[in-house]
Amino acid sequence: MPRDIPVGNGQMLVTFDELYRVRDLYFPHVGQENHAGGGPCRFGVWADLPAPSTDDRRRNRLYWTDQGWRIERKYQPDTLATDVTLAHDGLQLKLRCCDVVDFHRPVLVRRIEIANLVDKSREVRLFHHHDVQMFGTRLGDTAYYDPQLRSLIHYRKSRYLMACFYVNGEPQIDDYATGTAGFQGAEGTWRDAEDGRLGNNAIAQGSVDSTMMCRAHLPANGKTVVYLVLACGSQIGDLEELHAFLHRESPQGVIDRTTAYWRLWLSAAWSDITDEHPDAIPPKVLDLFKRSLLLVRTQIDNDGAIIAANDSDYMQFSRDTYSYLWPRDGALVADAMDAAGFPDLARSFFTFCNRIVSEGGYFLHKYNPDGSPASSWHPWVDGNGQPQLPIQEDETALVVWAVWRHFSRYRDIEFVRPLWMRMIRPAADFMVRFRDPDTHLPLPSYDLWEERFGVHAFTVATVYGGLRAAYRFAVSFGDTRRAARYKQAADEVKAAFCRRMWSDRLGRFVRRITPVDAKRTAMLVDEVRQGRAPRPEGSDGFEELSDHNGNGSSRKRKARRAAAADVEYEVDPVIDASMYAIFAMGLLPVEDERVARTMAAIREELWIKTDVGGVARYTDDYYHQVTQDTDRVPGNPWFICTLWLAEYEIARATTLEGLEEAMRVLEWTADHALASGVLAEQVHPETNAPLSVSPLTWSHATVVSTVVKYMNKFEDLTEGGPPHDKPRRRRATDPVPLTGGD
Repeated sequence: MPRDIPVGNGQMLVTFDELYRVRDLYFPHVGQENHAGGGPCRFGVWADLPAPSTDDRRRNRLYWTDQGWRIERKYQPDTLATDVTLAHDGLQLKLRCCDVVDFHRPVLVRRIEIANLVDKSREVRLFHHHDVQMFGTRLGDTAYYDPQLRSLIHYRKSRYLMACFYVNGEPQIDDYATGTAGFQGAEGTWRDAEDGRLGNNAIAQGSVDSTMMCRAHLPANGKTVVYLVLACGSQIGDLEELHAFLHRESPQGVIDRTTAYWRLWLSAAWSDITDEHPDAIPPKVLDLFKRSLLLVRTQIDNDGAIIAANDSDYMQFSRDTYSYLWPRDGALVADAMDAAGFPDLARSFFTFCNRIVSEGGYFLHKYNPDGSPASSWHPWVDGNGQPQLPIQEDETALVVWAVWRHFSRYRDIEFVRPLWMRMIRPAADFMVRFRDPDTHLPLPSYDLWEERFGVHAFTVATVYGGLRAAYRFAVSFGDTRRAARYKQAADEVKAAFCRRMWSDRLGRFVRRITPVDAKRTAMLVDEVRQGRAPRPEGSDGFEELSDHNGNGSSRKRKARRAAAADVEYEVDPVIDASMYAIFAMGLLPVEDERVARTMAAIREELWIKTDVGGVARYTDDYYHQVTQDTDRVPGNPWFICTLWLAEYEIARATTLEGLEEAMRVLEWTADHALASGVLAEQVHPETNAPLSVSPLTWSHATVVSTVVKYMNKFEDLTEGGPPHDKPRRRRATDPVPLTGGD
C-alpha cells in the first residue's frame, strides 16, 4: 500500500497506508528503527447505527477504517499537515482529521473532528490500536498504563512511546487494554474492542500491543473534537517533558505552530519567478513542486542521511526495505534541494558523506541512517572467485559533482575546505586510479539500477562530471598537480567513451560494455584495492601518469595504443533511459548529434504505449513487470525516467516554444501523482496504480530539479532576461570566475 501522507521532522517520521492506519513510525532516525513496521495500527469508531440494515445484528457497532469508510487523503496546502476525511454511511458520521509531527519535538498530534449527520445526540467511542515493536522486533517489550501521564506506554531499553487521547486540553483514556500480539496465534488487543469496551489489563510484556478508547458526546447535527497523541523518547523523562509540553501548548497549539513553520520553511524555495511571470508554471505543476520539497524533507534525517524511501510494505517483496542512504540518490536529491534554495540540507548531507567515505576514496553500496554500512547484494568477488569492488562508481562520482555545484552556488569556502581534504581529493584520486590503463575507461562496477556489472554509459558520464568537478576544486585550491591529473583523466574518459561506446550499427550510444578478459579486469581491480594505479600493458614499472600532459615517449604511446586496441568488450545493445546522463553530466554537449540520436531512441523505444504513458527504465524491465508485451510496454513507467526527457527538452530549448514539450512532461507527472501529490517509484502501465515504494525521494527530487531548470531556462529565454533591478541568481551551471579555471 502506498504511504501517501507521511509527516515528520527529521527525527520522527510517521507514515500511513491507504486505510489511514499508522504503518511506520521511525525514531530517532528517519529510516532506522521502525517501531510500527510489523502491522497496522488500527483506528476505528464505535457508535449506534441510526438505520440498521438486515446485515446488522447489533444496534451498536465498531467500524475500523477498513470496514466501509470512504477515505480521502491529502495535505493542507503548502505545509506538512494532513487533511483526511472519512465518511461512513452506516454510522452516519463524518470525520475530518489533521496530522502533524511537531517541527521540533518527536510528537505526532492528530485532530479528529467528528460530525454527527443525524438529528439526535449520540455517544461515540474512538479506538486506536498500537501494534508497536520497539527497535523493530517483537522481543522483550513492555506495554502498560501510566496513571500519572494518563497514557499508554510502550518501552524497551532506550526507546519509549506514549499514546493517549486529549479532550478539552486534558489526556483522556476511558478504557485501555494491553496484551499479547503476534505470538501463538494471538491477534492483539484490537479484537477486544469489538464490543465497544476494553478489559483494562494494565500491563503486558514480551510480544505485546495495546488499544485505547475515548468517549465523546455528539449533539444532534453537531460536531466535537478529540485529539490523538503519539510521542517518542529515549527515557521516561522524555515522555514526562513532552506531556508537560502538550499541557502547556495544547495539542491544537502544536498543530498551529507546525503548520505555520512548514509554510515559513517553504517560503525559502526558489519560486519567485512565478510572481514575475505568473503564467510560466501551471498551478498543478507548481503545487507538485512545493509538495515535492516538503515530501523530500520528510525523508531526510537530521544527521544528514537522505533516505530513498520509507515504506515497510516493500519487505513483503524482498525482506528488505528502501530505508537506506544510497550516495547516488542522496547526491542528486541534495543537488535538487540546494538549487531550490535549501543549502543547509545539502551541507548536512555532504558532512555525512565526509564521515562515511572509505579510506580508499569510494563509497559502498548503501548506508544506514546512522552512517554504518547497510545490507548489500554486491559481492567482493566475481563468479570465478576473482576480486572486485562491490560498488556503483557513479555514487562516488556524483557526491563530488554535487559538492562542486553547491560550492559554485554559495562559495562557502570554510565549509568546503575539510571536504576537499578528507573526501573530495581521495574520491577524485580513486576515480583516476579506477580506470583501465589501456582504454582509459572506468573499470567495471555495478550500474545505477543495481542489476548489472560492467562499464555503463551512466557511470562513465558521472565519472567525467566528478573528475571535472575535482579539477575545478583543485584549481580553486591552487593544487596545480592534481588539477592537471584530474583534467587529463576526464579528457581521457571522454575520448574513450566516444570511441568505445558509440555504435554505428545502432546509430546511438550503448548503455554498457563489459571486458571480455575477466581475469585481466580482476588483476586491475586488485591493484586499485591495494592503493595503486593499474599499469598499462607493456609498461616496465608503476606510473600514475607519465607527465602532466599524459605524454611519454613516442614508442610508449604506440605500445599503449596497440594494447588498448587489444582490449575487447562485449556490447549490451539494450536501450536505457539512464543514458540521459551523457548530456546532463556534461560528457557531451546537448547539441551533439550523437546525443540527439540517443535521446530520440529513448523517447521512441521506451515510451509506454498505453493510456498511462511515461518512460520505462529499459526494454524488458523485469522489476515489478506486469506484462510480457514489451513492444507496447517495454517496462513500467518511472517518474524519474520520464522527467529526464523533460530535462533534455529544457537543456536544448532555444525558444520559449522549445520548452512546451518539457512542460507537457511535467504536467503528465502531476496528472499521474496520487491525490495527495505523492509520487511512487513507478506506476502500473495500465491502471496508474503505484508500484514498488511510495513516496520515492528520488522521484520528488527530480520534480524539484526539473522545475528549477525549467524556471531558469524560462527566465533566460524571456525577452530582456532577468529583471534589471535585481542580480542574476547564481547557478551551478554558471561559469565560476576563479583564477586558473576553465
